[in-house]
Amino acid sequence: MAHNYAIDDDVHHLRQGPQGRAGIQQPSVYTIITCLPIEADGRPRYRIKSKTENVERVVTEDQISRLA
Repeated sequence: MAHNYAIDDDVHHLRQGPQGRAGIQQPSVYTIITCLPIEADGRPRYRIKSKTENVERVVTEDQISRLA
């Protein structure tokens, strides 16, 4: 499986609530800053940076989506 997003792509990240439950808040806008190695289970990973806060996260591809 290959990465579907590239560096500098803007994406939505849906924040996770307690125990992995999706939060009610609107998705935050992040920019992909690095494509990381694909996990052993085949899921691509990315390092993303918030456009509004001083926050970086490492996420799997199923946790992000393209901007509408």
